[in-house]
Amino acid sequence: MRAIAKMKPGKGLEMVEVPVPVPSDDQVLIKVLATSICGTDLHIYRWDSWAERTIKPPMVIGHEFVGEIVELGSSVHGLKVGELVDGEGHIVCGVCRNCRAGRRHLCKDTKGVGVNRDGAFAEFLCIPAVNVVPVPRSIPLEVLSCFDPLGNATHTALQWDMIGEDVLITGAGPIGCMAAGIAARTGARRVVVTDLNSDRLELARKMGATRVVNPTQENLPDVQKEIGMTEGFDIGLEMSGSPAALSEMIANMSHGGRIALLGIMSEACAIDWDKVVFNMLTIRGVYGREMYETWYKMTGLIEAGLDITPLITHRFPSSEFQTAFELMDAGQTGKVILRWD
Repeated sequence: MRAIAKMKPGKGLEMVEVPVPVPSDDQVLIKVLATSICGTDLHIYRWDSWAERTIKPPMVIGHEFVGEIVELGSSVHGLKVGELVDGEGHIVCGVCRNCRAGRRHLCKDTKGVGVNRDGAFAEFLCIPAVNVVPVPRSIPLEVLSCFDPLGNATHTALQWDMIGEDVLITGAGPIGCMAAGIAARTGARRVVVTDLNSDRLELARKMGATRVVNPTQENLPDVQKEIGMTEGFDIGLEMSGSPAALSEMIANMSHGGRIALLGIMSEACAIDWDKVVFNMLTIRGVYGREMYETWYKMTGLIEAGLDITPLITHRFPSSEFQTAFELMDAGQTGKVILRWD
C-alpha cells in the first residue's frame, strides 16, 4: 500500500510502498478515506528538535483520519465491516492507575499513532478496536478527518464554564479558531483571539470571534476598554505555544481567572508568579481529548450547527502531499485535507 513516511532523519517526507497491516485479535483494519495534516506532522516534516528526540524512522506518520472498517480481529465485538469511523490517536496501556479508574486520557504510558507507531497517512491503518470511534455519515468526510484537532479544541474549551464569560484565546491556528467557535456557541459573552498572522485572525473572525487582535499593532487593555470590559478576561485558552502570549494572557486575566494551557512552549517560559498568586489564577494543562466523552461532545456540537469548514483552506489528493506540506510550512494554510479514496 502507499504511505507517507519519515524514512530517515532530516527535513522532508516520502511516499513509499509498505505492507498492508494485519489486525491482531483485538484490532481493526481501516481503509483510510481522508486525512488532515496536523502541526505534529509539520514538526516531523521539518525535523525540529522535538521530532529528532521523539520520532524513530522509518515510520508512517499521521493521526487525523476518517475511514471505513474492512476487517475485524477475531475478538472484536460491537463494530462491523463497512462502518464509517474515526480513531482516538492515543493508545493507552489499560493497566495504570488512571486507566483502571476510567481516566484513560491521563495514562502515563500513552503511545501516539503516527508518533510512536505507524500512523494514518496510508491506504490502510490498523489500531486497537477500543480506539475506534463510529461517526455519522451525515457529517462530511473532510470535517470528520479533523475530529482529532477538534477534540483538542473541545477538550480545552470545555475545561471551564463558558456561559456569560469573557474569553481570551492566544493563537489563531486551526485549534485556536475551533475553540473560538466552540466558545461562541456555548455561551461566552465575548471571545477575543490574538495572533501575529492576519490570515489566521480572519479565520478566527469567521469562526465567531468578537474581536481579533494582532498584539504587535494593538494592546489588549485598550481592546478591553473598546469592547466594554471592566476588569479582565474570565477564561484564557492558550493555544499558541508562545511564552510572550502566555505572559500577556496572565497580565490580562480577571481576579480568579482560569487558564487552560494547550500550546506547547518551544522554549523555557518565565511566568510572573506574583500575578498568578495575587490574582488567584488557576492554570490547567490540557493534552489530547477525554476518552471518549470529548468525541460525543464534539459530534453533538457539529450536529447542532458548529461549522468548521471555513478552517479547511486546502484539499489535495494524497499524491500531492509535498505541495500540501510546503504550503503548511510557509504558514499559508488553515486545515489541509489529503484524500486517499
